Amino acid sequence: MARGEVDTRLAQGSRSEIGLTLRFAVRRVAVRSIASLLATVRWIKPTPFSGSIERILIAPQDLRTSDPTAASDIYSGYFAFAGKIVATGGRSPFSAEPPSRAWSEALMAFGWLRDIRAADTALARANARTLVGDWIASSGKPDGSPAWDIQVISKRLTAWLSHSPLILDGADRAFYRRFMASIRRQSAYLWRQSRRIDHRADRLQAAIAMASIALCTDIGPRRTQRIIQHFVRQLDREILSDGGHISRNPQALVDILTDLLPLRHCFLSQSTTPPAELLNAIDRMMPMIRLFRHGDGTLARFNGMSATAPDVIATLLAYQDMRSAGAETAGPSGYRRLQGAETVLVMDVGNPPPETYSASAHAGCLAFELSDGVEQLVINCGAPVLGQEARRSLARATAAHSTLVLGDTSSSRFAAIHEDRWPMGSPVISGPRRVTAMRESDAEGERIIATHDGYASRFGLVHGRTLTLDHQGNWLIGEDILRPVHEKNVNPALAYAIRFHLHPSIEAELIEPDQIRLTTSLGQIWTFTADRPVTLEDSVLFASMNGMRRTTQIVIEGNALENPHVKWAILKSDSPDSSR
Repeated sequence: MARGEVDTRLAQGSRSEIGLTLRFAVRRVAVRSIASLLATVRWIKPTPFSGSIERILIAPQDLRTSDPTAASDIYSGYFAFAGKIVATGGRSPFSAEPPSRAWSEALMAFGWLRDIRAADTALARANARTLVGDWIASSGKPDGSPAWDIQVISKRLTAWLSHSPLILDGADRAFYRRFMASIRRQSAYLWRQSRRIDHRADRLQAAIAMASIALCTDIGPRRTQRIIQHFVRQLDREILSDGGHISRNPQALVDILTDLLPLRHCFLSQSTTPPAELLNAIDRMMPMIRLFRHGDGTLARFNGMSATAPDVIATLLAYQDMRSAGAETAGPSGYRRLQGAETVLVMDVGNPPPETYSASAHAGCLAFELSDGVEQLVINCGAPVLGQEARRSLARATAAHSTLVLGDTSSSRFAAIHEDRWPMGSPVISGPRRVTAMRESDAEGERIIATHDGYASRFGLVHGRTLTLDHQGNWLIGEDILRPVHEKNVNPALAYAIRFHLHPSIEAELIEPDQIRLTTSLGQIWTFTADRPVTLEDSVLFASMNGMRRTTQIVIEGNALENPHVKWAILKSDSPDSSR
């Protein structure tokens, strides 16, 4: 391709980027205008929470784990959230200057009430009541702060309801009335705000919180019916037919299921049959959790999944019949799982989620993770934990995933970072439009054959990947290929890199130009081999409870025109087929 032709294609690409950004901006302005108009009408129409709410009848169970030692820190005025600590010095934490938005959201969500409740002392109960009273006095009216974000309100209402026995133990009548009035005010605001068309991403969490209020208080049967109908509609919208969440984020699945299980129990406690949609959703979601689960109990790091709390996963799975099998193919969610003996492979073969639900989505199409029993081998870098938002854009890039990266460019593009407009992350504005995935099985093993066109519009190439795992879990064979959409559009100087991020526990050693020895923490040896030279480079694991961890990645580099086809394999040392 001549120099002038290359310059012309680059100019066309720049105009395409500008056009894409402008179309996205116009669409967002239109949505916001319509949302404002509808919001005006909805503020006039009474909500199901317009009447009084006077009593809490039952308190739903909180399935999330607690730390009773944190109760003494809170009593002493030390509030540690999202990697930041604030010492209040006897003042209310709600008047303190927040060190980060994530810290403020964690404080205002009141999830730390479970830690105070776990301490189970009269002093802890009095402290909880005092802190709730402080919030009602200082922040109890909508003011546009993070305390009144839909997600934060939903979490706070759920926490207050679950831990109402702690908050109300020993409370006088005046406090009880203020507490119930605040619940009603927050619920009414949540109903209006969560039904705005530009807030769809938070609707299910809000619907669960409002359904919990309806079932656990004396709101009345007619209003309860209206709230439950709204909850069921939102549940059907967000939980896909295979049990995955529309955002494609495994963490969203965990968070929602952790709230749905207590909600199901609330129906039963009120001698009411839970809606069939709720029971069916739970039954579909449980196998999806198992699809993402590695042998060590953690979940694969795709599309916003950060560090896993294994105890939470174990708690959720305890509610499932252990005889039921996990899912292996999740078509609507866009994931596949292969398993040979104790070797597990999970692969992303899906399109980006809808724009509204894509704030946590990653550009990791055709990436995979590989584990052997309790040891993980190949991983994705994962999303940073709370408090490390500055690194979130790096974690979303294709280069942070175990897949092919073309032209040092991500396969999906994201809206420009704007912390006020996109506090939870900017949405995906373009990405693969056509992703294909086919599953095969033969005498050798299970195979996934997949393609995506995320690079077609910019570089004229489609990425194809075939992964084959043998039935005994002793080897994984992979092929990556770049196919031109139109031969004349391929840039002869276009480079690619196929990346395999290794878990920090893996020790990697280059033994031949095309071979790398991988040694696990338990001494198991695997060999990575390819039909092209391989190198070892530095990498990082973002998804770690202890902050970022340094690790290593295997990289195969090549030219898209000269070397469009690469074969590679990962072989277990004691495999009878290790010579292949």
